[in-house]
Amino acid sequence: MPRRKPKRPDGRRQGRSGAFRSGSFRCVGCRLDVPLSAPGTAHRNHCPHCLTSLHVDDRIPGDRRAGCGGRMAALSVTARRDGEWMIIHECLACGRLSANRIAGDDNALALIRMAVRPLADTRLPMSALLAL
Repeated sequence: MPRRKPKRPDGRRQGRSGAFRSGSFRCVGCRLDVPLSAPGTAHRNHCPHCLTSLHVDDRIPGDRRAGCGGRMAALSVTARRDGEWMIIHECLACGRLSANRIAGDDNALALIRMAVRPLADTRLPMSALLAL
């Protein structure tokens, strides 16, 4: 007998990509249900709580053509010339790096922690960081 997809307590079934029919997905990091709509971006591609993502996009955000499907860990943040912040993710399966726009509901504390992480690195002299 074929196995059925797991049902949630509210009766929704989880699809192959982890997306629920109601327009949400389950985070592979913290296991929270995350809505697909996000303020400030057209394609939600990471959890706003723990910033974990899945390797589903290939070259264009939202194309969902990557065959890897591995878990992507948030490494750091960077800023574009126009001031927009981007999260740098690394795929734990294939090692590919990608830059993703932050969303308006992303965890601000997690973003700030990643931004100041280089300041806690004692291998770099503070004067080198201040010169940047």
